[in-house]
Amino acid sequence: MTVDRKYRTLEIFFRAIRGEDLSPAKLAKSHGVSTKSITRNLNEIKDFLAENRDLVGHGELVYSYTSKAYRLFLDEFLSDKELFAVAKVIIGSRAFSGEDTSNLMSKLKRFVSVGDRKKLDEFIRREMYHYSETKHDCENVVSTLWQLVNIINEKREITINYYKVDRTLNEKRVQPVSMMFSEYYFYLIAYYPNEYNEPRYFRVDRIIEIVEHRKHFSTDRVPGFDEGVLRNRSQFMFYGKLRRIRFWYTGPSLQAVLDRLPTAKIIERKRYDYLLEAETYGDGIKMFLLSQGTWVKVIAPDDFVKEMGDTARAVAKMYDGGDA
Repeated sequence: MTVDRKYRTLEIFFRAIRGEDLSPAKLAKSHGVSTKSITRNLNEIKDFLAENRDLVGHGELVYSYTSKAYRLFLDEFLSDKELFAVAKVIIGSRAFSGEDTSNLMSKLKRFVSVGDRKKLDEFIRREMYHYSETKHDCENVVSTLWQLVNIINEKREITINYYKVDRTLNEKRVQPVSMMFSEYYFYLIAYYPNEYNEPRYFRVDRIIEIVEHRKHFSTDRVPGFDEGVLRNRSQFMFYGKLRRIRFWYTGPSLQAVLDRLPTAKIIERKRYDYLLEAETYGDGIKMFLLSQGTWVKVIAPDDFVKEMGDTARAVAKMYDGGDA
């Protein structure tokens, strides 16, 4: 195979991977060769796909008599409806800058069928027209996420410089163990060295500097460490001790509560009332339960029952004329 022919085959294959329609006539014209030469290139791609199922899965070039062009179909590609779902999640999360979101959408569009490309274009145009990104302090969320992923895999200690909630800069040396996405933000879950009772949470977009240290750490020192359990207990990203709480739920959507609290279990049921038990870190659970109003009544543990009652009374006092 000549060099020109080899690179022409690679170029055509790359175009196919990008989701382009491969018209032999148009390819022949753009490359200044005969359609017979392009057909040989296409046959080489077909042969490669057929002989390397273990590598590419079920993939094939399919000819459309309507468009008079070939199109690559791979099992590993997202379907058009899956691409629409992914695009909706990315845009709806508002987790990335407008520029990063636009770049992601442009790349996704390459893998949608020609027939649905206009629909996806219109969908993205409408969604991005009113796109309101969350405010970020870090230079680039995507790059920071990727750096932290590698650090977590290597179990390397780092020092982070970040903005606290009150917008003061702080510096901490931490041992990062996981990351989560929750309500518009990505969070780094980490421990302070030699403090393994409660995890700490840092919004990734507020981290403005990461210094990687040579020192590695082991999660063996964290009592009963399990990354999946840790994430399930960390739904509200508020620092605090681990609590096992019990509460009655009498509202209309039990599933919504169970979805918000992955550790929740139904302990007892009385008609449409449910007694639930859940394990969670920090005080974020208090805000969530209070947001349910009279649909929730906490019954354990005693100190948490008192906290809930004190907070509920303080809120009620704001509306009964007790405070100006």
